[in-house]
Order: sequence, then C-alpha cells, then structure tokens
Amino acid sequence: MTVNTSFNVLAISGSLRARSSNTEALRAAAILAPASVNVKIFGGLGALPHFNPDLDLEGAVLPDPVQRLREEIGAADALLICSPEYAHGVPGSLKNALDWLVSAPEMVHKPIGLLNVSPRSTYAYASLAETLRTMSTQLVDGASVELPLTGTRLDAAAIAATPEFARKLRASLDALGGARHLLAK
Repeated sequence: MTVNTSFNVLAISGSLRARSSNTEALRAAAILAPASVNVKIFGGLGALPHFNPDLDLEGAVLPDPVQRLREEIGAADALLICSPEYAHGVPGSLKNALDWLVSAPEMVHKPIGLLNVSPRSTYAYASLAETLRTMSTQLVDGASVELPLTGTRLDAAAIAATPEFARKLRASLDALGGARHLLAK
C-alpha cells in the first residue's frame, strides 16, 4: 500500500492582472516546491460573484465559482496568499473571496502563509492578517515572508532563479509543511 505524503498548497493571488508580481511570486513558489509539495494556483478569483449573505444560507445551493473555491480550499492542506495593496486596503476581489469563506468550515484552522512583494504594502498586509485571524485560520510565522519585488518586473522563473527570493520562498513552503500538526484540529 502506498501512503500519499504529498502536501497540497493552494496559492491565491489578490491581483487579477495576468502578469502581477503577486501572481508571479506564487508561480515561483510552485517552481521551487519540493516534489512532496504540490502548489496549485487558484484561478477563479475574478469569476466569483459579489458576496450576498442571502446566497450563503444553510442549505442554499452556492454559485458554481463559490463552490469550486470552497472545494479547492477544502482539498488544500495550506494556503499561500500574495496580495497587492490598493488605497491602503486589500483588493476588493480578494476581500470578496474571503467574505464567501467566512461561514465555510474549510477555512477553520487552515495554515496560511502570506507573501508581501512590496515593502510599502503594510496596511493591506495587516488588514489581511487580521481578517484571516478573525476567520479562525492559523497564520504560520515562518511562512509569511517579504519579497521586495517592487519595480523588478521579474517573471516566475527569474524570481525562482534569484537566490534571496528562492531561499525565502522555500522557507515559506517549509514552514507551511511544518504546520501539518495544525490540520489535526
């Protein structure tokens, strides 16, 4: 009998831009992940409908994009989130996704790492961390790192090839993997 020892990380970018530094950092994490870690980039953020509590009642049939988001989070052992800051806040698309997850049991005790690609983005990072703590997730200290990518325009391969960035991304993934004990709660 073969035991599945893979660790599944769902990576969520708070940016809808195709070549966002946030998304490229997550793609770099996927490139650098060891064979035992599967990093999947969530691509449905822009398809989520606006959050409406009337659609999230017990027994309600969720919109397909919301159901898919919850299923992917449920299947993940951990989340890795990288988000830009807009007007000192979390982008509306990411906050909308989190609103759909507030009542979702899939988020409870989920280990999460936060990547910050802009040293100037402190308000959104703090706000995102507070929102996630309120949702009963587990922010993993060593998995939350800063990658100063502002102005570099590096793609995922170039980020992964930069020793400083590669070291930080590997450390983030290692810390998430080390948080397996949080999954037993």
